[in-house]
Amino acid sequence: MVMRYYGSKEGLFAAAAEFDLRLPELADMPPDRLGELRVRHFVGRGESDGTMAALLRTAATNPAAAGRMRGIFADQLTTAVARVVPDPVEAPRRAGLVASQMLGVALTRYVLRLPPTVDADPAELVAWVAPTVQRYLRGTPDA
Repeated sequence: MVMRYYGSKEGLFAAAAEFDLRLPELADMPPDRLGELRVRHFVGRGESDGTMAALLRTAATNPAAAGRMRGIFADQLTTAVARVVPDPVEAPRRAGLVASQMLGVALTRYVLRLPPTVDADPAELVAWVAPTVQRYLRGTPDA
């Protein structure tokens, strides 16, 4: 797949180096819709762009690619999460939890292609995952 889409591992790493999650600004959005909006964006990216799946495949076995994925999520997702969480000090933990959900969806839908996840309509997938991401962004561990 790497050769098909990127020509070489170096081509994939070049794409990874420039990969932008293109996270929409959510600071002005209703706080009770943040999870839905974040999941809708991420699923939309997965449906239209195979770069995330290729990066996940490679990151599973290549330490440099795994490091790049960590950097992407640390730099881009944590920054975006810090703008909308109740306490910005909690942003890294909350962003990590959001990433666990988003990368789990990406892995099962776009890489492993597990039938229940692949068969789900994107809107249905958003409806299932959004409440969990909402809790990670705005809730508490015990709620």
